[in-house]
Amino acid sequence: MPKEHILLFDGVCHFCDRTVQFVIKHDKKAVFKFASLQSDAGQMLLIRHHLPLQDFDSFVYVNNDRVYTKSTAALHVLKELGGAFKLTFILIAIPRTIRDFGYSILAKNRYKWFGRKESCTLPSSEVRERFLS
Repeated sequence: MPKEHILLFDGVCHFCDRTVQFVIKHDKKAVFKFASLQSDAGQMLLIRHHLPLQDFDSFVYVNNDRVYTKSTAALHVLKELGGAFKLTFILIAIPRTIRDFGYSILAKNRYKWFGRKESCTLPSSEVRERFLS
């Protein structure tokens, strides 16, 4: 059974969109799939993993049956990208409450600092199949 690597992100957040574009660019093996938290696929995954349906302040990484949120999700994604990004995983040693404090500041201010979109960005045709509907 192939490994499941799904990133759930806020589909109307410019910073979140840039994060997805970063992952696409550096995901040389094209293992990651994507869904906005607001989409039907995103909502179904949230239900399946018993996560809140309206909390769009967290980046969610689903790795098979393991679910990571906030800073832990980001660190696991960077680790999976490999190369020099893998080195950032050492930050997992910092207590999660401290890591998530910084993450929460960014999450709470992301619209003010980076802007908000009216709708999700449509992916290019070459990466469209990596997005769940």
